[in-house]
Amino acid sequence: MAKKYEKDELKKLTEELLLNRKNGYFQMEDETVKKADDFCEDYKKFLDLAKTEREVTVFALKAAEKAGFVPFDPQKKYQAGDKVYYNNRGKAVILAVIGKNGCKNGVRIAAAHIDSPRLDLKPHPLYEKDDIAFFKSHYYGGIKKYQWTAIPLSMHGLAVRKDGVSVEIRIGEEPGEPQFCITDLLPHLSAEQMEKKLSKAIEGENLNIVSGSRPVRADEGENLVKLNIMKLIHDKYGMTEEDFVSADIEFVPAFKASDIGFDRSMIGAYGHDDRVCAYPALMAALQAGTPDSTILTVLADKEEIGSDGNTGLNSQFMHYFISDLAHAEGLEARHVLSKSKCLSADVTAAYDPNYASAYEPTNSCYINDGVGMAKYTGSRGKSGSSEASAEFVAEVRNIFEQNDVLWQIGELGKVDGGGGGTVALYIANLNVDVLDVGVPVLSMHSPFEIVAKLDVYMTYKGIKAFYEAS
Repeated sequence: MAKKYEKDELKKLTEELLLNRKNGYFQMEDETVKKADDFCEDYKKFLDLAKTEREVTVFALKAAEKAGFVPFDPQKKYQAGDKVYYNNRGKAVILAVIGKNGCKNGVRIAAAHIDSPRLDLKPHPLYEKDDIAFFKSHYYGGIKKYQWTAIPLSMHGLAVRKDGVSVEIRIGEEPGEPQFCITDLLPHLSAEQMEKKLSKAIEGENLNIVSGSRPVRADEGENLVKLNIMKLIHDKYGMTEEDFVSADIEFVPAFKASDIGFDRSMIGAYGHDDRVCAYPALMAALQAGTPDSTILTVLADKEEIGSDGNTGLNSQFMHYFISDLAHAEGLEARHVLSKSKCLSADVTAAYDPNYASAYEPTNSCYINDGVGMAKYTGSRGKSGSSEASAEFVAEVRNIFEQNDVLWQIGELGKVDGGGGGTVALYIANLNVDVLDVGVPVLSMHSPFEIVAKLDVYMTYKGIKAFYEAS
């Protein structure tokens, strides 16, 4: 007959054997909470300064040079403690700190992405319709199109004029600057629109951005509003309409990062995905001492559209960088990669009580419970996923626990409820051990996402501890 447990025995057995999920604030000292709040003050400044992959790259390189990093020279043999960076076309960057053991035991990588869902301009974007000038856009990444109407937008990017001069564009972020928006239909006339599916109520082809309404003063002529807008652009940037062809121009929400809630425990902002992991990874690299193994912080582009392209991690730029490091030490790149370990630093879905039916509560990540691990992502039967081994999950788990990093593990919603991916599979394809870790996000891919400050700080602590592990 099975043993009958007394109350105290049962309590002890429960504590020893069962997982007891607790809000992180019940597990953290006030000093740690203060450190999290302080860390996130600088993070909020970063969010407002760097809203695109180009702007994050500029920010990262300036910070790196200030911390003693220098441009990487593939012909040079580096010593322990040397700090180098590689700038990939102004849209992606690698920071490396050479370890005491160099690359012989593999390298330690934290890879985040710095692109976010947005609206890109088409090659011929400017047009006039019934006395209003618009920009034609093509959305980038997975968005709910209806969320992008009737909100303030700012204009960011780079244009290379016909004369070869590059001009940087950033309008709508500073006080007093104009902003932009996409109109929506008034509810009084929306009976037909309201009957449509959410995915069809706003068509991608109708994400046209209002850019002006005053015409050039003339007795007659066509497209006078368009002409006036183009004249204003020319006066400021020296551009003609043809120069839009050789431009990377993005429209993003003009919202500033803000504390959320009476307790200021959360941050609302555009682009937490994935700058909320990129910033902690960057800070961990900038503050690194001389590690045992060489560490790499990879801030990549193009993740939101599949990581394809020469600035995405489905290309070879990280592989080539590691190959150059290995070659300088007389090592084969494939041997270095096979011993390497990586944290794919990307956000995960935070359980949202308002949409509880989309989640499986036992296997979800929660705000204020720390950095979230995902053993695998993908969709349906784990399609399009890299699954971390039990051994590597155990290794990362132990690193976190030994360094007081609050962590949790979960999946991206219910089975067959949808799914998503990260850069993990592309790095794993190089024969690297990879585990997804990142901050749980509410309202992911919306123009105004929400994260908990404690989770941001724990992600920084986790990456830092991973870099310092032997």
